[in-house]
Amino acid sequence: MNSDDQIRLRLRFYKDVPQSIDSICKKFLDYKESKPDDCSIKIKHDHVWINVVETKKEYWSPHLHLEFEKTSDNETHIRGLFGPEPTLWTFFMFLHFMVAGIFIVFCGIAYSDYTLKRPTTLDFVVILLMIIVWFLLYFIARQIRHRGNDQMNELEKIFLKIIAY
Repeated sequence: MNSDDQIRLRLRFYKDVPQSIDSICKKFLDYKESKPDDCSIKIKHDHVWINVVETKKEYWSPHLHLEFEKTSDNETHIRGLFGPEPTLWTFFMFLHFMVAGIFIVFCGIAYSDYTLKRPTTLDFVVILLMIIVWFLLYFIARQIRHRGNDQMNELEKIFLKIIAY
């Protein structure tokens, strides 16, 4: 999967597999019990999380979340979602909400200053800065995703290996 061609920060894929959910979950359980040294696997109902092993984990390391959806008795639709570590994702969301809050507050202040015929230069400078920070956060997130590309491809290979197992 070439992630540089996509605008999304959290890459998704879909795969239909001619196997039941139970047999797919069993494959993941069997792989987990074989104590793999290339990843860690968590399984909860019809969800599987594949993480990079702790010795190779960096702050940009992705994880793969798989969700199994039954389409027929012997066919399963798999939804895959690559994402950053939850703490990093939460930190980025916090920053986005802070920037959005400052942007909205200064839009209100700029409107008030404009209606009161007071100078609005500072208000518009802060609004412009928040727009620049939004773009900056986006490009930082893309850079983090780019750094995790190799590990993302490793996780995808592990997933495909387990499915074919």
